[in-house]
Amino acid sequence: MELLGETTGKKCLLVTCGDNNGALNWYFRKHGGEWTWADVSGESNDQISSLLNEPVYAFKEDDFPILDGQFDYVVSIDVLEHLREDQPFLRELKRVLKPGGKAVVTVPNGDERLLANKIKWRFGMTPEVYGHTRAGYTVLELSNALRKSGLEPKDTGGYSRFMTEMIELVINFGYVRVLAKRHGAQPGHIAPVSAGELKTHGLAYRVYSLIFPIARAISLLDILLPARTINAVIVSARKEDQT
Repeated sequence: MELLGETTGKKCLLVTCGDNNGALNWYFRKHGGEWTWADVSGESNDQISSLLNEPVYAFKEDDFPILDGQFDYVVSIDVLEHLREDQPFLRELKRVLKPGGKAVVTVPNGDERLLANKIKWRFGMTPEVYGHTRAGYTVLELSNALRKSGLEPKDTGGYSRFMTEMIELVINFGYVRVLAKRHGAQPGHIAPVSAGELKTHGLAYRVYSLIFPIARAISLLDILLPARTINAVIVSARKEDQT
């Protein structure tokens, strides 16, 4: 939200790629602005739409059904790591932005030197398990990809340091390797993304709700860790030309 800035009275687009039940969208809508919702996978659109009571569109990664220059802001949450090629998608983000508009893009940090990545991969939670085509991007790699598409990087940030990543690892490992093995789950899913899946694992989630305050307290220890341990990268960029 800090990198996005004030959105009240602005036209905004959020694009996700699965693993989204609409909670992200709800918070962006609360932030202000006139939002359009889209997902590249399309698999959770009914769930998102049900929560928001608004339409959610299925976008092709290289062909958004939107006219040029429609949005002041576009936000892409964890999409690029699912794609074989990032440039067609990024060029579409640029195309639908107004001149001077801002794009905010998040991805996992793909730096293999990160301790959290080493631990996750050691436990078999590789990018393929998450439905990713790559581990992610470093800040420099994401900035270069945005620049190549014609967007000019301006600010960088991130979130989810070592403590939060370890909590997420435990949750994802429990779902993929234990719960989903018993009841089945769609490939690439690391958590329930539908009401049906959530109902199937309802007992586990009720147990987690009891220990959530502990998990939350552990995640807050991230503030003590250096910025170089960030495992989720954000880059904001501007469309500076008139095309």
